Amino acid sequence: MKKILVPLVCLMLFPLSIWADTSVSIGNLKTFKKENNLISIEADNAVVQITAFRDDIVRVRAYKEKPLRSFSYAVDKQAIGKFASVTDEGARLVLKTAALKIEITKSPIRISFYTLDGKLLNADDPRFGITWLGSDVSCYKQLFNDEKFIGLGEKTGPLNKRGMAYENWNSDVPAYALDKDPLYATIPFYMGTHDDKTYGIFFDNSYKSTFSFGASTDDEMSHFGAVGGEMDYYFFAGNSVRNVIEQYTWLTGRPKLPPLWSLGYQQCRYSYYPDKELLSVAQTFRDKKFPCDVLYLDIHYMDNYKVFTWNPERYPQPEQMINTLKGLNFHLAVIVDPGLKVEKGYSAYDEGIKNKYFLSYPNGQPYVGKVWPGRSHFPDFTRPEVRAWWGEKFSALTSKGVEGFWNDMNEPATWGQKIPDIVEFGFEGNKTTMKEGHNIFGMQMVRSTYEGTKKLMDGRRPLTITRATYSGGQRYSTIWTGDNFASDDHMLLGARLVANLGLAGFSFSGPDVGGFIGEPSKELMVRWMSLGAFTPFYRNHSAADLNYREPWVLPKDYQDIVRNYLNLRYQLMPYIYSNALLASRTGLPIVRTLAIDYTNDDNVFEKDFENQYMFGDGLLVCPARSTDSYTRVYLPAGRWYRFSNDEVYEGEQDYHVPSPLNDLPVFVREGAIIPMQNTVQNTTESAGDTLKLHVFAGSKATKLLYYEDDGTTYEYEKGASYERQINFDPIKKELSISDKKGSFAGRFKKVCLILHGFEPISSLRSEATELKITDNKKIQTTVFDCSDSAISLKWKNLKKK
Repeated sequence: MKKILVPLVCLMLFPLSIWADTSVSIGNLKTFKKENNLISIEADNAVVQITAFRDDIVRVRAYKEKPLRSFSYAVDKQAIGKFASVTDEGARLVLKTAALKIEITKSPIRISFYTLDGKLLNADDPRFGITWLGSDVSCYKQLFNDEKFIGLGEKTGPLNKRGMAYENWNSDVPAYALDKDPLYATIPFYMGTHDDKTYGIFFDNSYKSTFSFGASTDDEMSHFGAVGGEMDYYFFAGNSVRNVIEQYTWLTGRPKLPPLWSLGYQQCRYSYYPDKELLSVAQTFRDKKFPCDVLYLDIHYMDNYKVFTWNPERYPQPEQMINTLKGLNFHLAVIVDPGLKVEKGYSAYDEGIKNKYFLSYPNGQPYVGKVWPGRSHFPDFTRPEVRAWWGEKFSALTSKGVEGFWNDMNEPATWGQKIPDIVEFGFEGNKTTMKEGHNIFGMQMVRSTYEGTKKLMDGRRPLTITRATYSGGQRYSTIWTGDNFASDDHMLLGARLVANLGLAGFSFSGPDVGGFIGEPSKELMVRWMSLGAFTPFYRNHSAADLNYREPWVLPKDYQDIVRNYLNLRYQLMPYIYSNALLASRTGLPIVRTLAIDYTNDDNVFEKDFENQYMFGDGLLVCPARSTDSYTRVYLPAGRWYRFSNDEVYEGEQDYHVPSPLNDLPVFVREGAIIPMQNTVQNTTESAGDTLKLHVFAGSKATKLLYYEDDGTTYEYEKGASYERQINFDPIKKELSISDKKGSFAGRFKKVCLILHGFEPISSLRSEATELKITDNKKIQTTVFDCSDSAISLKWKNLKKK
């Protein structure tokens, strides 16, 4: 009898469900009530809340007994939508906003989203819907026959993720494989397209999450879920990729306008030391006329890898060194890691211990992990007081003149790569464990960095960079794609990763040009530098003990090619900066996968073409391998011009085009307006008084918002900017420039208008003034004064004989 009694007592104390992995469905609807823009549903096994967050954004939240979280690190807005009607039709509830219709069946609860005219956008799988398996929670969705999936941010694999599955758990993965998953960032947001319709879903849950787009399900369904937390997702009824990007970045925030100098070329190495080497590199850039704006210091600038310190032997006078760099018009960025060395007498460590600022075990003992400094503690960036303290520590860097802050190792990474799950986070006063806090750590570290350095830099904009992040992290920093490898395949993957990050609001991103790990061939280095010229974050970086990668180490003829692309980057700066402003206002990225504008063109998803992207509205970049003298490209609908020679191509066709190392295949969309300037060696240098405005002939009206400001401060937020709307109307044969908006004076006094592909012009007038035209076969040019008042140019073509 005794032998049976113990297990019976155990079963009485601990229900069988603790051991059983039994799935629990959300069940049937029992009751519901409407409170303003919220519908609360009591179901058999959970509570469901449907919120009209905006008329075209709906939040779906489900939890078993009580809400597990009262805030979000990702969401940057409050609900402002409303339900126009709520109808109980017996077997279902029908909710309508001004933009979409939601149907909720009662037995069992299943949710479907429709356009107002009744077209199905997305629906729960009728068999499963929202389901729990222990603490795991998942949502199963119907899969449409022609449905494609894009998004999830920093993910390998194809552009169309149909048939793929992914996991989100920020990881330190040096030299990651081409199909490696997960990588460094967690962005649980994707878009689905089918039947000429587009929607988006953002699953706001920082636990380890998974997404399957028909993988291993006999192509029957898609699903997403997490190992803990709530089912909490936002549905975007955008009906186009552009609209969904606008909705998602409205919800989670948009990137800040970066300092102008951060859009220039950036040179990095692990590491430059001592200070004489760094200064020599800077001087060589200027002597050899390779344009550059930013130089970097990796971890060797620190004293024994202790963050917020300077190595007294390698950098004995950092302020004097930085002043010398500033005299050469360079900005300095330095690396910052989260691991603080366990060492009494080290001020950051002592302060952290005294105030209990570090991640700790449940018994209060600070967690110790080994990284570059050895035994280290890690700040709990999910506590406001810790973020404020961390931000203040940057005075050790800003006081010396540092302006860029490179947040690394913040997945968080430790040797062994397995921090115990029981390590605790403060989580804004809602204590949790590593299971929920891990994916948030990097985002909150760079938030602390951004907020702190912004306060310390006297109104100047910092450059903040991160390796790890979570949705919404675009509000605080740019991101680079981690420790990539020196290969053509990694170069192409990098282009795809940057475009994928752009879908999630990270408009300012890039890979390590040349590959951080491994030795690139000189041809690969040249090709990657040419592609980098069309990447927002343009940084050359390499690991320790590898060959140097500065442009002048290449053979002379290759140096000339690289110099030409660096020159082109700086010539394009007015176009790039105008597009950076657009990204900060609308979320539309600078690098845009072709799936944004050509969603329904199956060709853009083909393996040969999925790496192509638009660089702003006007330029189509076609990455090419360093070994290929010809490259297969696809040009979508419309007419296209080869950027290098004005050769015309008709769209909706693929071509094998020349791709020598000195001519990366880049095409200009018809009607494009591309503002450019003279070559400069850095963004501080004057480009002269003439803006070069390139306009390419087309059949449809186009426009560009041209933008300038001082490039360094936040005064633009107070109106100290220079904005002009430029419109091209081929039907009216008119180019117009609006009145100047803003109090910034503007850099250019004249405009050189360069017309590409236009029929010969007989007369070009600005108001009552006849302008002189220079005709050089494919292009026609004229120059006019650029006043602050509106300008209208009209032309007449020569009559054909």
